[in-house]
Amino acid sequence: MVIAGLIVAGLAALLHVYIFVMESFTWTSPRTRAVFGTTAEEAETTRLLAFNQGFYNLFLAIVTACGIIAVLLGARAVGAALVFAGIGSMLAAAVVLIAAAPDKARAAVTQGALPLVAVLLLVVGLIF
Repeated sequence: MVIAGLIVAGLAALLHVYIFVMESFTWTSPRTRAVFGTTAEEAETTRLLAFNQGFYNLFLAIVTACGIIAVLLGARAVGAALVFAGIGSMLAAAVVLIAAAPDKARAAVTQGALPLVAVLLLVVGLIF
């Protein structure tokens, strides 16, 4: 279960790297605007905010990846703590999104499904 949880956590990290690219580099492109449902004017106005937010997503992915590597290298407690910090923050952000903007439920599920599955698999794998 631990390996399955690490794989899913890795997929969550990759998704957040993709979100980082969209928010930090392609925010004003038509394709990214369509994903986030913003107009050209909204995207331009919020470009700096999105750029910053993108880096938060990248840092969560990095923390998660470092945790995965630590677990695989035998530092199970430290690695698990890092993985849980990364995917737990991803999951918490998804909960905040759906609570604050129920119309963004699809985005929240996209953002939070992999971290949720990873948390469940890791908890089961580490406890049992």
